[in-house]
Formats: sequence, structure tokens, C-alpha cells
Amino acid sequence: MTIAIKRETSYATIFFFALLLALVLAGCSSESSPRGELGANQELLKSCDPAAPPASLVQIDGTGSSNSDAIASERMTAVDSIARRTAVCSGYLRVVVFSSSSAATVVLFDGPLKMDGATENARLKRIPEAITNVMNKVRSAYAPAVQALPQSGSDITAQLRLAAEWTQQLGGDYRLHLTVLSDGFQNIGMDLAARALSKQDAELLATQPAVPKLSEASVVVAGLGRVAEGAPPSAMVEGLVSYYTKLCQRTEASSCTAVSDYATAIR
Repeated sequence: MTIAIKRETSYATIFFFALLLALVLAGCSSESSPRGELGANQELLKSCDPAAPPASLVQIDGTGSSNSDAIASERMTAVDSIARRTAVCSGYLRVVVFSSSSAATVVLFDGPLKMDGATENARLKRIPEAITNVMNKVRSAYAPAVQALPQSGSDITAQLRLAAEWTQQLGGDYRLHLTVLSDGFQNIGMDLAARALSKQDAELLATQPAVPKLSEASVVVAGLGRVAEGAPPSAMVEGLVSYYTKLCQRTEASSCTAVSDYATAIR
């Protein structure tokens, strides 16, 4: 249930190394993990583009349909990987939770992740503590943010415009890497949960909303169809994949990925 359009490979490569790092950390003992983490970060650094550090924007759907401990855990794992990649590449990270509109958002973290240090290894060695601090802030703020948001609906399309506006405000040489973590069931302006859409119908529907230009950006929409209770038919999930892939293509992003599982997006 994956359709991906890619015109450059650097983002996928970076995500691969981020996943590799997570596996290294999970498999290493407390004695060996610092060395293993440093080695993984050194490999990840080779994939960074110093001329265009990542502006990593993570937008998390805070509506009730995907509100479960298991899904929240998966999303935090995703944020951790993105934060590590961003820190290794000396980028900027913003993590938000959203619901029914462009105004219904809560910021969980917003700041640069450029490490100090006289040498490359000195900077890389600072990353574990920095990411621990980031994730502590994100995790502690996540549940209160979800509770504070209106639960009248989900407007996922509006998040693309917010991403474009944020990138312009950030300025500099940053390149946008947008990750939207959502079940995909938008019901503001249209109801994507009403019925399963064929590929043709989904792509036609995706031509209707206004979208911003996200040239040179990488866009990932992950978690499509992942809901707190039950599971939608595979045909419905396939329709969501087609819809968000087409929607992303219309932004002229350099890389578009729409998937039902986050781990699939970073392989």
C-alpha cells in the first residue's frame, strides 16, 4: 500500500541511516552503545548536504481517531529518528500537533539542532544528550496538546500551507523535510472516511484543494489508515495513499511518499 515518487535519493538515504541508528541503539549494551551511536552518526553525516541543512517539520494529527498508546509510541519513535537526523546534519526542528484547521496547532518543540564543538566528533558526541532533551519536551507536551486541541475534525491539507509559510519565515539555506503523521482521514472540506476511493477518484479529488509550492522539499505522509480502533479496508487505505501522493505531487516537491506505516517510509 505504498506509492512513492522520488526525484532525489538523499532524503531516503538519510532516513535509512536514521533507522540504522535506532537499531544500533536498541541492540547495543550500555557499555558499547556510545561507540555504536557515534559510528552510526558518522555514517549519517556523510549523507548530509552542508549547503542545504534540513528544516525538519513534523506535523502530528491530534484528532481522536488515531489516539492510542501504540500509535503515540510509533509517532514518538518517528520524531526521535527525525530529530537525530536533523541534529547530525545541523538543521532546524519543529514539531507540532494539529487538528481541525491551520489555527488549531500546538508547538511541541521549535529550535535549531546545531551542536557546538571544535571537531566533527566533538559535535556528534553532544547529540545523544541533545536528543534526549528534545524528546523529553516533545513527550511531556504531547498529551496536554492533544487534549487542548478542538476535536471537531481533521484538516490535513491545511498543514501543507503552514509548512510553506514556516519555511519562508525560517529563511536561510534550509531545505524543507516535511513529515505528516496522520491516519489520513481528513473531514474538513471533504470526508476521506466516507468511502473507499479508487485510484482515479482519489487523484481527481486531490486536484481540488489549493496547495502551496514546496519545490525541492521532501514530503512524507505516514500512518495512513492507522486508527485507534479497528482497521479500515485495504481499498480505503490504498485510496488514501493515492490521494496524498497526488496532493504532494501538485506541490512540486522533489520527493513524495505516502504510506500506511512509518517504518516503510524510512526504508
